[in-house]
Amino acid sequence: MNMINPNKLHHSKWTAVAPLNKEKHFIVTKLLRDEEENVVDVVIEAIHSHRETTLPWQELKNPSAWKIGWK
Repeated sequence: MNMINPNKLHHSKWTAVAPLNKEKHFIVTKLLRDEEENVVDVVIEAIHSHRETTLPWQELKNPSAWKIGWK
């Protein structure tokens, strides 16, 4: 499991294990927080197409879906 500090995810780079639409490399562009300032979701942007997707930050901990860095 990927060890992640959710407060340090901004501008981090990720590689999708199973790319869709030739989108493999992503960067975290925004952290979405709740009223207690806890990170709940992240906005990731595909480097190739610039398409943005919002997902719970915990999904990045799944090594069968995401790898840290661009590989």
